[in-house]
Amino acid sequence: MNYKQDLKLLAFMQIFIALFMIIPTVMAYVKNEQLAFTGFLYAIGLIAIFCIFVAILTRGEKDPSLGTRDGYLFVTFTWIIGAAVSAVPLFVSGSYPDYVSAYFEVMSGFTTTGATVLTQIEDNPSSILFWRSATNWLGGMGIVVLLVALIPKVGSGGNKLVGAESVGPVKDKLTPKIQNTALILWSIYVGFSIIEAILLKVGGLSLYEAVTVTFSTMAAAGFCVKNSSIGTFDSLYVDIIVTIFMLIGGANFALYYKALTGRLKSVFKDGELHAYLLIWSTCTLIIAVFLTSKGIYSNFGSALRYSAFQNASIITTTGFATANYVLWPTFTQMILLVLFFVGGCAGSAGGGIKVIRVTTVIKAAGVHIKQRIYPNGIFPVKVGRDVIKDDVLISISGFIAIYIATGLIGSAIAALSGCDMMTAFAASFLCLGNIGIGFGAVGPTGNFSTFAPFLKWMFAFLMLVGRLELFTVFALFTKSFWKK
Repeated sequence: MNYKQDLKLLAFMQIFIALFMIIPTVMAYVKNEQLAFTGFLYAIGLIAIFCIFVAILTRGEKDPSLGTRDGYLFVTFTWIIGAAVSAVPLFVSGSYPDYVSAYFEVMSGFTTTGATVLTQIEDNPSSILFWRSATNWLGGMGIVVLLVALIPKVGSGGNKLVGAESVGPVKDKLTPKIQNTALILWSIYVGFSIIEAILLKVGGLSLYEAVTVTFSTMAAAGFCVKNSSIGTFDSLYVDIIVTIFMLIGGANFALYYKALTGRLKSVFKDGELHAYLLIWSTCTLIIAVFLTSKGIYSNFGSALRYSAFQNASIITTTGFATANYVLWPTFTQMILLVLFFVGGCAGSAGGGIKVIRVTTVIKAAGVHIKQRIYPNGIFPVKVGRDVIKDDVLISISGFIAIYIATGLIGSAIAALSGCDMMTAFAASFLCLGNIGIGFGAVGPTGNFSTFAPFLKWMFAFLMLVGRLELFTVFALFTKSFWKK
């Protein structure tokens, strides 16, 4: 590994964060939010000191190609250090009682989890809430992917960096050059963001509300500047727009590039997309019918509205809420709980296990049953028209096993706080899956403010592990990673 090269890239990444931080810094100055303004200046100052230190340490260092281990190390520490610096304004502003709470919040933002420790969100400085939502947007498509898109000197090493950060068992390389692929993905992401912000502004939201909601929607994140999340707006139009763009953010962004380049047939034939939309629409209809039959809503249209929104929010791991679904019948809550273990598509802004993995495991189970009946038969595992190779199938099985084990260990540790079993279970898996809202004390009307500091550190770690898909972070804890 080339540690000096990794440090140089870490410095570049912090510069990007500082540049984005200028916007809320100006907001804080204009709105006379003095503590927040001071906090942003401190953070930018820390980044400047870090970059000067790195520049002195790596002076005259050439730029060799990066290895796989460099990618894992750089990506992991990019998120850790980026969150550490970005939490400074939140803590200095007085919005958070201690640094660990501020760090939890920013890690929740960058990993697009959307979990919060805030109880009265609207009481906080607008610049702090803006930065909180901006971290969602930066993390949605990946801050390392942005680095690769904008810095040519990364070169072929960009493959290692994007591979360590991007989600899904199979990576889509849209063009021969990884830099062009990264630029395309971010361009599509920005384009959708602009469209949604305009539509929300037309729907009656202020520019500040429209932009911050867009940040969290496109990133499948869930932070909102309102106490009652999207339900505050009480608008059918807003619910529809946000639902549509949550589903857009939860789909594979490579498909949008294929659609834009005229390859619509391959988009329509995509097996994961079919499964994704089928799961969402089926769960939406079942819950809507059940809510109507139980008289929770006066008509099917209203039930469909809230069911569609909440199912989209959880399957895409966005974490918005328009209704307190913990008051819904247990059957509907169980369906939402199942969606906890699905997530968005590979190559999307969504978290979770991913639709492709869940679909593949189900198909593999069916194939195994056939092989029991016909021992000499050969039955490939297919998702849509794509045949899943054995090495990918092994990787998927391993991922799911480690994912569930990690979530259960987190649940057991969370139970040390004395909370009920459902709260401990939901808190662990919603952080690991980057979902943001769950059940019990961390449901749509709850938050993480009551957890002890050491548990907030653990939850922040789970968010990081989940966002980087387990292996990138866990590899750093193995002996073989550090051997020369």
